[in-house]
Amino acid sequence: MLAKKLVTAQKRGETRALCLGLGMVACSMMMYFFIGITIVPFYTKSVWTTETVCKVLKANVNDKVLCPNSEGSEDEDIFHYPCLQVWVNLTASGQEVMLYHTEDTLERNPKCSYVPGNSENSKEAKARIETIANNFKKYQTFPCYYDPGGTQTNVILSRLYPPKGLLFTFLWPTLMFTGGCLIIILVKISQYVSVLSARQ
Repeated sequence: MLAKKLVTAQKRGETRALCLGLGMVACSMMMYFFIGITIVPFYTKSVWTTETVCKVLKANVNDKVLCPNSEGSEDEDIFHYPCLQVWVNLTASGQEVMLYHTEDTLERNPKCSYVPGNSENSKEAKARIETIANNFKKYQTFPCYYDPGGTQTNVILSRLYPPKGLLFTFLWPTLMFTGGCLIIILVKISQYVSVLSARQ
């Protein structure tokens, strides 16, 4: 009687472990799919792939040109921010080009080097833009990214999804997938050993 209960408990434990392993594998596959349709296209779309050194030529904050933080919006509550324009000398080609914060900055407002987030208000945005401008004037030389193909003549300060960031994004689903596979393998080994023991 006790032996039957132990066998039943073992089978239940194996079933739960197998369900856990399959669930982990299924979740990791869903994460791979989500990353594949959201992050990977942005990574492959970016043409600013080569790192070089940029030297600041001028960093101006134009308080007279106030840009809306949401282009095309006519909402009166949408604040306007000063337009920061940073021009740099690209070491790789010696050209004078405009610097943008990220790829997203160029899409949101090609006239300004920095676009504040939607969560910032007008005072915070103005203070942050002035701080950024002072930092550019203080640190004249820094690494930046440019397009080696020449389709984009401007440069960006940082990539939204650098190679290391993309690898880190794939790390968690990979660990989950590996863990799920290990659980499934261990359950199958345990079932095989149980069958061999029952035959003896």
